[in-house]
Amino acid sequence: MMSNKRSSFIATFGVSGATGQSLAAATLGQRGAALCTMAALKLPVPSGFVLNTEACRALATGDATSQDQIKALITQGIAAIESETGLVLGDKKRQLILAVRPSPPLSLPGTLEAVLNLGLNDATVQGLAASASDPAFAHECYRRFIQNYAHVVLGDDPAAFDDLLNLFAEERGYHSPAQIRGTDGPELATRFKAQIEANGGRTFPQTVDEQLWNAIMALARGWNGPRARMQRKLHGLKDEAGIAIVVQAMVFGNQSDKSGVGRAASRNPQSGEKELHGLYLSNAQGSDLDMPLRQSQPLESLAPAALQSVATALNTLEQAVHDAVDVDFTLAQNTIWLLDQRPAKRSTAANLKILTGLVAEEKLTPAEALLRIDPFALDQLLHSTIAPSAKREVIGLGLAASPGAATGIISFDANEARTLAAQGQSVILVRTETAPEDIKGLHLAAGVLTTRGGMTSHAAVIARGMGKPCVTGASALRIDASAGTLTAQGLILNAGDIITIDGSSGQVLKGSVPLVAPSLSGDFATVLGWADKVRRMKVRTNAETAHDAKLAASFGAEGIGLARAEHMFFEGTRISAIREMIMADSEKERRAALAQILPMLRADFAELFTIMPGMPVTIRLLDPPLHEFLPSQREDIEALAHSLDVDADAFKKRAMELREQNPMLGHRGVRLLLSYPEITDMQARAIFEAAASVAQEIGMSPIVEIMVPLVASRGELEAVRTRIEAVAREVAVETHQKLNYTIGTMIELPRAALRATDIALAAEFFSFGTNDLTQTTYGISRDDSARFIGEYTKRGIFAGDPFVSLDVEGVGELIGLAVERGRKGRPDLMIGVCGEHGGDPDSIAFFEEVGLDYVSCSPFRVPIARLAAAQATLKMHKK
Repeated sequence: MMSNKRSSFIATFGVSGATGQSLAAATLGQRGAALCTMAALKLPVPSGFVLNTEACRALATGDATSQDQIKALITQGIAAIESETGLVLGDKKRQLILAVRPSPPLSLPGTLEAVLNLGLNDATVQGLAASASDPAFAHECYRRFIQNYAHVVLGDDPAAFDDLLNLFAEERGYHSPAQIRGTDGPELATRFKAQIEANGGRTFPQTVDEQLWNAIMALARGWNGPRARMQRKLHGLKDEAGIAIVVQAMVFGNQSDKSGVGRAASRNPQSGEKELHGLYLSNAQGSDLDMPLRQSQPLESLAPAALQSVATALNTLEQAVHDAVDVDFTLAQNTIWLLDQRPAKRSTAANLKILTGLVAEEKLTPAEALLRIDPFALDQLLHSTIAPSAKREVIGLGLAASPGAATGIISFDANEARTLAAQGQSVILVRTETAPEDIKGLHLAAGVLTTRGGMTSHAAVIARGMGKPCVTGASALRIDASAGTLTAQGLILNAGDIITIDGSSGQVLKGSVPLVAPSLSGDFATVLGWADKVRRMKVRTNAETAHDAKLAASFGAEGIGLARAEHMFFEGTRISAIREMIMADSEKERRAALAQILPMLRADFAELFTIMPGMPVTIRLLDPPLHEFLPSQREDIEALAHSLDVDADAFKKRAMELREQNPMLGHRGVRLLLSYPEITDMQARAIFEAAASVAQEIGMSPIVEIMVPLVASRGELEAVRTRIEAVAREVAVETHQKLNYTIGTMIELPRAALRATDIALAAEFFSFGTNDLTQTTYGISRDDSARFIGEYTKRGIFAGDPFVSLDVEGVGELIGLAVERGRKGRPDLMIGVCGEHGGDPDSIAFFEEVGLDYVSCSPFRVPIARLAAAQATLKMHKK
């Protein structure tokens, strides 16, 4: 009888069931937990045991006392396998052959390799050959084991053994190593053992106990190797996440053409329909499934009885775990054995169909279903996608920088792309990299492809904001813009040729490919309906154009949390009027120039109010410094001076006076509004006149929120507030309309967060501008951080990019303080967030914790935020 301390290291499983204190993946790893679960359901699982994460941690750290205990447990575990199978490890006649497999907390293919066919040596291989119908099978297993052991356990370079295989194939006159036969096994085994001795003066161990112990130790220590560490980082696992190890009786799929290995799913991975889906490889072992040279067959090629066994097992598992499942199996001597199970891979659309079905069957509650959805995955459903049945001729591969798919003609010039798009052509803008001046071409192009850049490059950020598909960093492609050619794998495409880009996979495809339009109906609408019933926080959008506002409204936005007034200043004749204002010598001249813009802004604001009836619309007053409205190139300055009929030298002087060393922290936001109160007056009048006209037109007064940017003290806000309120009174008298408005500020400076109690006395609402708050807290420019942020995250200095997911420890503490202190000054203070973090699920979870009233994000992030806000509410309730 094992003591509780010792037995806590191990769980056993087999045809008679499973034992162990916990079947959780955190303890037994994904595979170990899966095997124990299947065994507990009396499904056909080869006998074995799991050394749990605690045991493996003790082995890796060299804890001598625990190692002695674990060795004793391994002996008992082997005895249990022998008792259940009737086989004996190391016996020459009744050979027990083992598989030693890693069991990380998640399915991480390629992180650590399994050691298969363990227990074979020069003696036992003869016994296995004598008992097998084909002796060559035994020798092939031995050859595989030696090669496998050398690489995984001894750390030998696998290339040396690949070279041996190639040389052997050449000697025998084979066209490739794939033609090597089982009868070649003895000779290859001899050569491989000699190679091991040549590599390090070691001999391949003939003692099976030594083989087993060395394999277990190699996997336990390998979890802290470079490849495993990288995989943990890529999959968001903490360093302290442990690995377990499965030791299991081998079942052989490589005995004959009537044996094999396969992978099966209980649902169609694209549609989610309940139907068998998978593949089968005859006369093979498990690792062969992932070898591109081995030709797999449809699952239906299994014999009817075997296929029914797989179907029954999948159905049993679905009923038990309440989810679609994948299984790995081996067919050995007409018997199906299950080796692993996990949640089935599936498209987002399939996942939603599966979950809504399980809720309808009362297998899951809506809350449980919501927690099984990755919010970011919803992005796939908001864009056109390539039809599942479409044939893909891939000519290049880059980063999946912005989801969706688009087909169009190649254009290497942004201005040309704009012209062609205006003529009704679908255009893919193809550039080495994009620049700010490409914005109008980007806006009208169907998609963007660049050969340089990463996930935070200009093209990627702009495309994501516009909801356009984008592939960046397709470095294997070559662009010659002057010649008008795109070269890919020896294929030369010209400007005007058609390509398709898949921003969800990073693929670049030749020609036109059928696309499927997005839809928010059906299962998608059902899931978002569940989310809306659960979540506490409201979800608004960042939008200043009618197109974006309508799009966000169709995605379920509950108002506008950020309409940036300056974005309305850049269009058409408005930019000319702004430039006139900048060059004016007096307030009178400035007001005259601004008067040209007022009716245009009024029309824009009225459109937003009409699109969002009965919902709040937050308008941020002019924020950027004035020099951003002026050209930077000398020839452009001279041309503009001429068009404005002003002296070029005077214009240049004025432009130089406005240019700042650090405009991010310079004369902008509330500071600009205080220096030029006429700018405040014009914007306020445009807003209030728009609100009054819409109220008269639809019989409902718009809910207007006016936001003053970059406030650091109450005095700044009060001064601007006084002017806004004065204009409101004037417009109310002139229009005979009661105006429904509040005035607040964007919290984007650390001082504003610290002085929130005082500032709240002059504000009805706060909205955190987390982009600038992160910049000013860190002292890092968001535009320049890409040069070094990657190195910081790689070295573990930063847990992640703070401009992508909120820095909870630093910036988050300021937000928490501001919320607490702001509501101390004004208990009914409305508080939201309008920075990019408003659409990030991890950041949204934090905003729920600190009690924000709403998040605001770009239109295509609205469904993501709706789901993430619901998940945050559910998780808070669990706490």
